[in-house]
Amino acid sequence: MSIDTTTLDGVVELREPALTAVVTAVTHTGGTVAVAVVTTALTMLMLRAGRRDDALLLSATILTGWPLMSLLKLQFGRERPPQPARLVELPTHSFPSGHAMMTAMLATVLAVVIARQSPSGSRRALVAYCALGAYTLAVGLSRVYLAAHWLTDVVAGWLLGSLWALLWVGLITRVRARL
Repeated sequence: MSIDTTTLDGVVELREPALTAVVTAVTHTGGTVAVAVVTTALTMLMLRAGRRDDALLLSATILTGWPLMSLLKLQFGRERPPQPARLVELPTHSFPSGHAMMTAMLATVLAVVIARQSPSGSRRALVAYCALGAYTLAVGLSRVYLAAHWLTDVVAGWLLGSLWALLWVGLITRVRARL
């Protein structure tokens, strides 16, 4: 038995109505609309604060990450976990998890922005990093619980999202250094 099927069997046994309601709410915080709203609001706040580079980093990462994730789903064409375990019906493919990938991009960029603005060893920054990590972890695991994705789809989403964000960090940092 694979880690994907073992994990799916385990989460199906954990399900209960109250937990499913909470997990469903959590999963919505990592959807395309939620990430777009958060990205737009934070980009506007950064621009208003005169932090153009941070605004560019955030918006460019998310705006280019979504099509990348969509192309990867088409390329791999992996089927989602089977019915009746799946609690959501989605028309797209499973690999990588878009929720995990998008929230990892968002969390990674925001962690970099916080690191740039915070003094070394700042407790507030540490709390923010933990909150960002917990957010993307909770959203990703919610996708497994709902059987919207296999565990490996979610792990791949986290890795790809973080790497994509770090590529943008490197690009923006290089461009900034040349100016």
